Amino acid sequence: MVVDDQELFRDGIIQLLQERGISVVGEAGLARDAIRQVCDVDPDVVLMDLNMPGMSGVEATQRLTAAAPFVRVLVLTVAADERHVMDALLAGASGYLLKETPIGQIIEAVKAAARGESTISPRIASGLIQRLRQPSALEPDLAGAELTPRELEVLELLARGMSNPEIARALYLSEHTVKNYVSVLLIKLQVENRIQAAVRAVRAGYV
Repeated sequence: MVVDDQELFRDGIIQLLQERGISVVGEAGLARDAIRQVCDVDPDVVLMDLNMPGMSGVEATQRLTAAAPFVRVLVLTVAADERHVMDALLAGASGYLLKETPIGQIIEAVKAAARGESTISPRIASGLIQRLRQPSALEPDLAGAELTPRELEVLELLARGMSNPEIARALYLSEHTVKNYVSVLLIKLQVENRIQAAVRAVRAGYV
């Protein structure tokens, strides 16, 4: 499902998605309309703009992830500032892309979101990691979480943006084992997805 108030952009991205084999089951120009439609069209992934009239994409993301937790919200926006990024991720977005992202990468991010994986634009990731490494951004309350040495290894690689197969190869583990480790980490860090885990890992000084 594509949610964007710019009709020309919305039509264009829908056409490009469909040309590359992605089924688009719904579209909306306003966040409120998207929330009403989601239960009817049941999308796997929602491409969500942030700056829209009325309800913002951040608020819509929060409501969608609460009402339909199996729907993955992938932000696709022009907003690259820290406030928008953090607000969207903490609202439950499973990924964050800029509209300047090549269509091939957007397609891969949509497929990754449908698999439960997370994608973030490299330019956003670079600035985010630098900001989170500042001492004022630390979350000492998480520093006492009981993580095993192996969990810490997985978390560090996860925070560096590595996928499960890449982590598996680096640590000589099976992908199934890595998936189990990631699931445990999400529970221990009290987060919903890999990006939130990476954010908390850096803030808590694990990485």
